[in-house]
Amino acid sequence: MTKKKSFVLRLNPDDYEALERWAADDFRSINGQLEWLINKALKDAGRKSKKTPGSK
Repeated sequence: MTKKKSFVLRLNPDDYEALERWAADDFRSINGQLEWLINKALKDAGRKSKKTPGSK
């Protein structure tokens, strides 16, 4: 399994609450929602690596 990086993210309270509601609507945790959002944005921008999981 690929090791995940962790980091601190600061959000204003209104954005956090909106993200929290969106995550709940999609039955995801906030962390899961952020991962999904980032992954989608990278794919949409054509910046997602074509590497298979676990490859270097």
